[in-house]
Amino acid sequence: MSEQMNMFESEASLPLAARLRPRTLDEFAGQKHLLGEGKVLRRIIEGDKVGSMIFWGPPGVGKTTLARIIANRTRAKFIDFSAVTSGIKEIKQVMEQAEKNRRFGEKTILFVDEIHRFNKAQQDAFLPFVEKGSIILIGATTENPSFEVNGALLSRCKVFVLQALKTEELVSLLKHALHDPRGFGGQKIEIADDLLEAIAAFANGDARSALSTLEMAVLNGDMGADGSVAVTRETIEGITSKKSLLYDKTGEEHYNLISALHKSMRNSDPDAAVYWLARMLEAGEDPLYVARRVTRFASEDVGLADPRALEIAVAAYHACHFIGMPECTVHLTQAVVYMAMAPKSNALYVAYGRAKKDALEQLAEPVPLVIRNAPTKLMKELDYGKGYQYAHDAAEKLTSMQCLPDSLLGRAYYTPTEEGLEAKYAARLAEIKRWKKENEEK
Repeated sequence: MSEQMNMFESEASLPLAARLRPRTLDEFAGQKHLLGEGKVLRRIIEGDKVGSMIFWGPPGVGKTTLARIIANRTRAKFIDFSAVTSGIKEIKQVMEQAEKNRRFGEKTILFVDEIHRFNKAQQDAFLPFVEKGSIILIGATTENPSFEVNGALLSRCKVFVLQALKTEELVSLLKHALHDPRGFGGQKIEIADDLLEAIAAFANGDARSALSTLEMAVLNGDMGADGSVAVTRETIEGITSKKSLLYDKTGEEHYNLISALHKSMRNSDPDAAVYWLARMLEAGEDPLYVARRVTRFASEDVGLADPRALEIAVAAYHACHFIGMPECTVHLTQAVVYMAMAPKSNALYVAYGRAKKDALEQLAEPVPLVIRNAPTKLMKELDYGKGYQYAHDAAEKLTSMQCLPDSLLGRAYYTPTEEGLEAKYAARLAEIKRWKKENEEK
């Protein structure tokens, strides 16, 4: 009796995310593309055909949990191994134990969290044991395994990409936590659905973060005389330091704020641009979403007036991916201020719009024979590529060869401005057109 009480008390003292850790595939939240009925990973697990694999995905999507479920399902010995605290000595000790287990017919699943933190020598230490089947290696990483895992080891593992949980999946998980006896099922918790959605949005795809935030909200909620707990918006704002939880990443305010950012950069107002950037990020917006919008802006509104703008935007995106919030705020600020201060041109945006209109209206327009490839004898006999002029053979690196269909001859899509570096491209294009006009084939 006493032992049972101790076990209960010990479990009750665990964090909510640990208490609610899924025990079966049916309890597992998200990853329907891998674990839905008939999907590849579910078939592998249910068929007990598990081999070495790597789970690649953001934090809090269930990489460790999934490995534990697999171990229970296949009745294998499960060893949890951290790349942060373990070296080659520890690896060898674990491998020796796994080899003994294999001789007695027992499978060993070695789960290596943050496998990308192991150096080459440490990763190589796993290889012989993976090859002879002493262990089934399941690695978890938040980094691209193509760059962070040795090729020899990677080639022996199937990579599965786990995705950040959707807001609706997190809301469902939070509601489950409120009713499950392992969570708050034995308590009366009053919390509005819009606050659950706010917590889910704040968690940004991370189930562990969502459950931790809910737990803190309940612990800090208003206790009623009957023992019930009421969680208010003020409670949530207090524990998350977020004052804009009404911000909905799929709603009108989301589009209002990204529009404000975009138009402030277009209007060359760095102060306004940084303010709207901060409004979005502090409300819980995904920094990668902002980085993607800034990358679009770099070509749509700056373009060849400053070709470096696109490089800065792409670099900011990668910086956000590498280090995440809150550190990446400074990288996005750099990109946003650069875009605001850069000379502006929408010539590329306009050029594609014009070309798109013609392309849609004349989809059947044939490619001129002169610029078609002729890889077969029949194509050559049909005059594919006949008369083609190789520009590199010409002294001026220019020819007067016609590349547009006859019906579009003379059409101009790209009209450069005189802004920034685009003035140089404008002069070059004028020079090219002048030369071609003077050297038109009669």
